[in-house]
Amino acid sequence: MLAVNYTNLRENMKTYMDKVHTWGRIWCIASLIFFLSIPLAISLHLGVWPRAEILGKGLASIAFFFATGIIEVIAYSPMLGAAGTYLSFVTGNIMNLKMPCALNALEQAEVKASSEEGEVVSTIAIAVSSIATTIIIIIGVLLIVPLTPVLSSETLKPAFDQMLPALFGGLGVAFVSKNWKIAIAPIALMLVLFIFVPALDSGTVGIMVPVSALFTIAVGRILYKRGVL
Repeated sequence: MLAVNYTNLRENMKTYMDKVHTWGRIWCIASLIFFLSIPLAISLHLGVWPRAEILGKGLASIAFFFATGIIEVIAYSPMLGAAGTYLSFVTGNIMNLKMPCALNALEQAEVKASSEEGEVVSTIAIAVSSIATTIIIIIGVLLIVPLTPVLSSETLKPAFDQMLPALFGGLGVAFVSKNWKIAIAPIALMLVLFIFVPALDSGTVGIMVPVSALFTIAVGRILYKRGVL
C-alpha cells in the first residue's frame, strides 16, 4: 500500500514539474515580449528607430551581463527550485529579496532545496514575497509624495544605509554557523578581491555573487572528496 502511494506521489510530482516548466517558459517568453513591446511601441508611435551601430555599441558595453545572466540561472536554480526560479526571474530582485526569502523558508521548514518539499516551500516563499513586494510598491507609490520629507531626513539615513547589510548579515550568521567549513573559502575569496581589486564596488556585487557561488561549489566538492565534509 505504501509503495502504491509513493508511486502515485512520484507521478503527481512529475506531472507538477512538467506543468511548472510549461507555464514557466510561457510566462518568461510573455514577459520578454512585454518588456520589448514598450520601446517597440514608442518607436512605432514616434517613427524613430535606433541606428544599428549605436544599438550594437550599447549591447557590447553590457556584454558581460549576458554571461552573468547565464551564470545566475546555473547558480540560483539549485537554491530556488524550478518553480521558484521561473517566478524569481519574471518578478526580479532575486539576490536582494527572492533568494533570502527562499533560503530562510527552507531553513525554518528544515528541508533541503533539492527535495520535493523544498521545491514547494521555496515556491510558496517566493510567491508570497512577490505579492508582498507588489503591495508595498503600490502603497509606496501612493504615499511617496507625503512621505518624501520623512524618508529623506538625515536622521533616518543611517538606518536605511544598513538595511541590506542587516538582512544579509542575519542570513549569513545562520548559514555560516551551520556550514562554516564551506563558508571560509568564499569569504576569503571575496575579502581578497574587494581589498586588492579597487575596481570592485557595490555595482559589481551582482556579478560576484554567481562567481562566489560557483567557487563555493567547486571548493565544497574538493572538501567532500577529501573527507573534510
